[in-house]
Amino acid sequence: MIRFSVGLRYMVGAAFFFSVMSLFVKGAGQRLPTMEVVLARSVITLVITLAVLRARGVSPWGRERKLLLGRGALGFVALSCFYFGVIHLPLADATVIQYTNPVFTALLAALLISERIGRVEVGLVVASLGGVVLMARPTFLFGGEGGLDPLAVTVALAGAVFSAAAYVSVRRLARTEDPWVIVFYFALVSTIASAPMAAPVYIHPVGWEWGLLLGVGVSTQLGQVFLTQGLRRERAGRAMAVGYLQIVFAALWGLLFFFEVPDRWTVAGALVIVLCTYLIARIRAPGSDAGAGGGEGAVEPEIGRASPGRGG
Repeated sequence: MIRFSVGLRYMVGAAFFFSVMSLFVKGAGQRLPTMEVVLARSVITLVITLAVLRARGVSPWGRERKLLLGRGALGFVALSCFYFGVIHLPLADATVIQYTNPVFTALLAALLISERIGRVEVGLVVASLGGVVLMARPTFLFGGEGGLDPLAVTVALAGAVFSAAAYVSVRRLARTEDPWVIVFYFALVSTIASAPMAAPVYIHPVGWEWGLLLGVGVSTQLGQVFLTQGLRRERAGRAMAVGYLQIVFAALWGLLFFFEVPDRWTVAGALVIVLCTYLIARIRAPGSDAGAGGGEGAVEPEIGRASPGRGG
């Protein structure tokens, strides 16, 4: 049984605010184009990050600029794919699919930076993809009408893969760069990349939509603050377990605001993904009950370290 220490309470707060961020993204995306939401979020993150760097007296430009730009590009693609998934899939389903990224992180870390990966972890990668198949239920395998929108599932899954690639690059950058510099490059690249994509399809927000766009940025920042405090005070394995509350919150928002009710196939696929992600985090999380490793939780796309949250 999980005892709710101060660290775990912070993790509950992080799960709540990241789920609220997804709710605001989906609300704004009912009328506004995905890239416009990405642009608004990127600008807010850029302003906040520059303010923090200036207050700390840290130069935003970093040392390894090519790698920082590459990490920013990976984060931008991951964030864009995640937001597309949130807008076009049920909230809980998009959240669960994003939770596959720690599994891909383990695989990519083995391929790109020579981290060790065992047969069990490879098996969990395959099983996790099987969970996505159960949720999507492609007609060529299951017949009938199928499950989730195949395009939205594919884009959301691509977001998880790009999130994993972004975290692998963060592991390398963490040796030389301030975490806020890494976030700055994400926000900078995302702003520059999303602006020309958002301009041709721009729709002027109305009153309440401005609030949603602002809420996306604010809730993400609050989620990151709570996440940082939680990870400082709690072991990774226990923190990861509480982080899954984000899926519960997302399912609740989806039911209350969008009348989304998952069927038994979606629930089964989600359980497979959650179990695989939890097991691989336990295997790899440093300081967890399962032993040593280089753990990753489900993550926010732009954040410089693992988090139970959304996107790259």
